[in-house]
Amino acid sequence: METFNSEKLCSYRLDHRKVLTGFAKFSDAERYAEENGGEVVEVGFTDGNDNPQITSAGGLIEKKLHFFVEAGPDYKFIHSSDSGFRHYADDLQKLKAKADRLSPEEKYISNAEIEIAEDPIIVLKNDHFESVTSRERCKYLKHAHVYEIGVSLPV
Repeated sequence: METFNSEKLCSYRLDHRKVLTGFAKFSDAERYAEENGGEVVEVGFTDGNDNPQITSAGGLIEKKLHFFVEAGPDYKFIHSSDSGFRHYADDLQKLKAKADRLSPEEKYISNAEIEIAEDPIIVLKNDHFESVTSRERCKYLKHAHVYEIGVSLPV
C-alpha cells in the first residue's frame, strides 16, 4: 500500500491494475477516474485485514456512496460525511475534550488523538454511541466488512 499525502489516497495492486481508494466523496472518485482514464470501482475489505478485492457487495456505485461498513445488526458505522454524524457530534466533542486533557504520552499510547484527528467514524452499538475510529481501523474491527469507492487504473 502506498499513501499519497496530498490527496490521502491509498494505492493497491490488484491483478494487472492499480486501484486507488480513500476518496472523500463519490464525485471525487468519478472526477479522478475521468481525468486519469480510469474506472470507478467498489473495493471491499472483508477479511479483517488490508486485503482489498473488487466487489459490488456494498452497493456503493448504485447508491453513489464513497464508504460503507457492515458489521452485523448490532453495529452501525457513521462516517463524518454522513447525515447522521451531526447527531452524535456531541459525544465526539466530549471524547476530544477528554483527549485534550491527557498528557502527550497518554494521547499517543491510547491512540485517542490520532483516531479523532483523522477522518472520524462513529461506531454505534444498538443505536448508542460506543466509540470513534478511523476509516483505516474499521477494516480490523468487529469483523467488519468495509467498502470504499475506488478508481481502477491500467498499469
